[in-house]
Amino acid sequence: MDRYIEFILNHYILSLALAVVTYLLIQEFFDTAFKKFGAVSPMLAVAKMNDSDTIVIDVREPLEFVPSHIESAVNIPLGKLPEELSKLEQHKKTPVLIACQSGTRSASAGKILTKAGFEQVFVITGGMQAWENDYKLPIKKSTKNK
Repeated sequence: MDRYIEFILNHYILSLALAVVTYLLIQEFFDTAFKKFGAVSPMLAVAKMNDSDTIVIDVREPLEFVPSHIESAVNIPLGKLPEELSKLEQHKKTPVLIACQSGTRSASAGKILTKAGFEQVFVITGGMQAWENDYKLPIKKSTKNK
């Protein structure tokens, strides 16, 4: 035991780094284990859109949404999502796909929707970047600004 203490005291930066990495791994494990929404690739998202009455919510800001978006997507910016939940009440039991630019804002929106009682929430991994660039899926382009 004395050797461990001596190692920690002599290599405190390495010991601190090990503690931080361990904490982050445990946190990621719990986040993954207890999250109530799923993640789907853009191809699986298209399959869900074709198979069922699915709603697509784009949580990007309007300036990001207007130039290009998924054909039937509804634009509700992440900051306004809690206020706009009443408009989505009829979709609580239907599959809900969430898109953003890169996939990071979608996770926050997924947490908000699952806490609000939505049963089938799915985040599109990679967001619109993956949708457009990696999978080359169709988008609706517009040149006018709102």
